[in-house]
Amino acid sequence: MKAEFVIVGAGSAGCAMAYRLAEAGRRVTVIEHGGTDAGPFIQMPAALSYPMNMKRYDWGFRSEPEPHLGGRRLACPRGKVIGGSSSINGMVYVRGHARDFDHWEESGARGWSYADVLPYYRRMESWHDGGHGGDPAWRGKDGPLHVSRGPRDNPLFDAFVQAGAQAGYQTTPDYNGEKQEGFGPMEQTVWQGRRWSAANAYLRPAQKTGLVTLVQALAQRVVISDGRARGVEVLRNGAVEVIEAECEVVIAASSINSPKLLMLSGIGPAAHLREHGIDVVADRAGVGQNLQDHLEMYVQMAASKPVTLYRYWNLISKGMIGAQWLFSKRGMGASNQFESAAFIRSKAGVDYPDIQYHFLPIAVRYDGKAAAEGHGFQAHVGPMRSKSRGTVTLRSADPEDDPRILFNYMSHAEDWEDWRTCIRLTREIFGQEAFKPFVKHEIQPGADVQSDAQLDDAIREHVESAYHPCGTCRMGAADDPGAVVDPQARVIGVEGLRVADSSIFPRITNGNLNAPSIMVGEKVSDHLLGRDPLARANDQPWIHPDWETDQR
Repeated sequence: MKAEFVIVGAGSAGCAMAYRLAEAGRRVTVIEHGGTDAGPFIQMPAALSYPMNMKRYDWGFRSEPEPHLGGRRLACPRGKVIGGSSSINGMVYVRGHARDFDHWEESGARGWSYADVLPYYRRMESWHDGGHGGDPAWRGKDGPLHVSRGPRDNPLFDAFVQAGAQAGYQTTPDYNGEKQEGFGPMEQTVWQGRRWSAANAYLRPAQKTGLVTLVQALAQRVVISDGRARGVEVLRNGAVEVIEAECEVVIAASSINSPKLLMLSGIGPAAHLREHGIDVVADRAGVGQNLQDHLEMYVQMAASKPVTLYRYWNLISKGMIGAQWLFSKRGMGASNQFESAAFIRSKAGVDYPDIQYHFLPIAVRYDGKAAAEGHGFQAHVGPMRSKSRGTVTLRSADPEDDPRILFNYMSHAEDWEDWRTCIRLTREIFGQEAFKPFVKHEIQPGADVQSDAQLDDAIREHVESAYHPCGTCRMGAADDPGAVVDPQARVIGVEGLRVADSSIFPRITNGNLNAPSIMVGEKVSDHLLGRDPLARANDQPWIHPDWETDQR
């Protein structure tokens, strides 16, 4: 089998690249180990807790015992399905802050500043404000990716925003527009009641051109000869075959599987490859290093009134919601229920937000387990820019073995200080007048947890991954010994091979990573086609005028 371009991974970036390459008339083969995304568990937004806990759709990765979290092994879901993680995620849409991308450029990723990436966000979006206001001039209007807002018809959504304002924080009509900082409506990749994954937005339209072939197989290694990628060796239906690339191979297999595939192909830290009997093609020390993620905790409150989603947390109600969604694509099933959000700064002297909130009008975990106390609500909170770094390394040279994943969470002293601040600021927000009619008492971590030592114990026990791993094939200057790809996403030291997904992020962005991952696919597609990048934007983001002296 042969194509002009071979893409490994039908996830967020891979689908976007397939679409843009096919739009330009190029022949593409996309390799995806997972199967179909059909069915209500994926397509119904409110069912989001199901696919990320199903082996059918999820690679099922877990970290190694985390030394700073009491040896806990944390879940690291990654999509093993058409659409990749965009088919199993929470559908929250966050571009990231402008300063995140300016940092990328400053670290050596030239051409990836906010001025460079904003035009790609506009190109990819079809934005719908849902009647809740926003910044239309900052948004895209006719892209493949529909971005919408939920109805926000539960009183707790407004209470959260009002409480933020009462606590002295900014409000914002559009955290993806000019002003990220503040409390306001949250955005979701949902359209006409369905999850609008990268598969729905990009891959299916691309397949209709007849130029995109989807192959269900396990990619085992990139075939490299004379310093150039020639294709991808796959295991399909029990047989090994090679899918050849006339032009280039692009790895878009996630921040976990992309470095794994590079190392299986002989690209990575030489000593580590030799440990597993792998011939070294390119000694790149940065492959699998620089692993980053966001941690979060649910600060949960028991509700004094039955206004939460707990009233639907029974088989009969769930069945009725599911039936309504199946027949009309409306009702409770048509939203992810994350409809209010906030980005704030932890202290004076921080120039842009470093804490994120998702508000949810029920006290429940991602695994679908509700709090034992019944009616409640919660804020998912966590710091955005931890200095802790982890690794992805090979467990063996067997492509069917999961890699070793060690995030090294909470390994930096500042992490503990940042986390205590997160919890205390959240309690202050829940203590505002807007929540007085709704708050009964604190469920987690519990009102008796007050001292630094008590908070640290609660953090160690309760923090969970927000499922935003990135950074393991870091982008940087070609002469940077720690960089894996150059600013055009080309693997340094190998011709005809690129990596394009969240693994190339030099540093994690503010918020959820699906939007910037798709943006990477959009931008790298222009590099693949040899096109000039889109014209730089001149829009200047809002930065708090008194950030040096005021926390809010």
